[in-house]
Amino acid sequence: MTEIRQLKTSDKNFWQQLDEVLAWEQATDGGVFTVVNDILADVKKRGDAALLEYTQKFDRVDASSADQLELSKENLQKALAAIEPKQREALELAAERVRAYAEHQKMESWSYTEADGTVLGQKITPMDRAGLYVPGGKAAYPSSVLMNAIPAKVAEVPELIMVVPTPGGETNDLVLAAAAISGVDRVFTVGGAQAVAALAYGTETVPKVDIITGPGNSYVATAKRMVYGVVGIDMIAGPSEILVVCDGKTDPDWIAMDLFSQAEHDEEAQSILVSPDAEFLEAVKASIEKLLLDMPRKEIIETSLKNRAAFILADNMEQAIEVANHIAPEHLELSMDDAEQWAQKIRHAGAIFMGRYTAEALGDYCAGPNHVLPTSGTARFSSPLGVYDFQKRSSLIGCSAQGASNLGHCASTLAHGEGLVAHARSAEYRIIKD
Repeated sequence: MTEIRQLKTSDKNFWQQLDEVLAWEQATDGGVFTVVNDILADVKKRGDAALLEYTQKFDRVDASSADQLELSKENLQKALAAIEPKQREALELAAERVRAYAEHQKMESWSYTEADGTVLGQKITPMDRAGLYVPGGKAAYPSSVLMNAIPAKVAEVPELIMVVPTPGGETNDLVLAAAAISGVDRVFTVGGAQAVAALAYGTETVPKVDIITGPGNSYVATAKRMVYGVVGIDMIAGPSEILVVCDGKTDPDWIAMDLFSQAEHDEEAQSILVSPDAEFLEAVKASIEKLLLDMPRKEIIETSLKNRAAFILADNMEQAIEVANHIAPEHLELSMDDAEQWAQKIRHAGAIFMGRYTAEALGDYCAGPNHVLPTSGTARFSSPLGVYDFQKRSSLIGCSAQGASNLGHCASTLAHGEGLVAHARSAEYRIIKD
């Protein structure tokens, strides 16, 4: 019998109990920090030489020069030709949908002219170069390639550099095919903290980028955290999460499998179900016991559910929505009637899946919106990865003679108030004398 924590919103200490369920801190192991710090410093200092050594040490790939670590575009096209037609069709459809959605996110430059001729506005420019980290080896995450690369290309980033480890020289055709479909410009077969260092600082062969996006293990996450400020990053992601709010009318097997879809990621993943229907919660428990037996990742799912899952009995749907806003989940399924109306009451969520037919898994692969989402409650202040992450905003200010004179009086007064005389006089020089 799978043990899942039970909570009731009517309990006096409910909110405290809920916070205990949600508690998760990304504690960076001291050993990991030390290793990553040394690797970053070494790659920064020695460039390609260090990169080659770490690639041989960690991935068992021998190369006499860093040039040998780069895959040509011909390699990507060969991988695209090698995958099954059905896989290629699915990748291309997913890419098309992600691209169509991303096109709606593009920010455009704008400006306006005031009565005295002063021009104010905002200029939008893409980053010069973006870096994409993709896990490699036995792991195959072509969807991650699509979700990270396509928004960068829609933002018109001129050059996209992908790094992917190839342990023992093992490449993954699906990942490389996704890179070809997404328009990745260059691919290097390096991984780990050394790949992050190469992207952040640049080497003789790997160019320095402006932003690094993409998932990775604890070494990669720690490296991204440590190079932030030298380059931009997407986010530091915690374990995957799903919160399902259901009115009790959806097939309990569907809900059980939706909870599994996140629990199977790893033992730290979190699956939570909230409903005002106590009998429905029991029905989903029965579905879990029945369906779990056939899951290839049964042990991982079971551990995840036991350690971090929760079933919450709410007083009513309004209370269930209040719980959802408190959790601020990565993925939120509103499996209920009038889901679009209820979605208007959600203030904090990475992605909102509306209605009984909208499985979170569709968002992971091909719905269109990005699957790189804020976790661990950070949806309270952050957003999904998008085109805007690869674009920069510059303010535009162009004063006419009269505009400079008009603003000069204001600036002078405020600058003197702050004791910054040079600021004041710089503005005063441009004041038109009567």
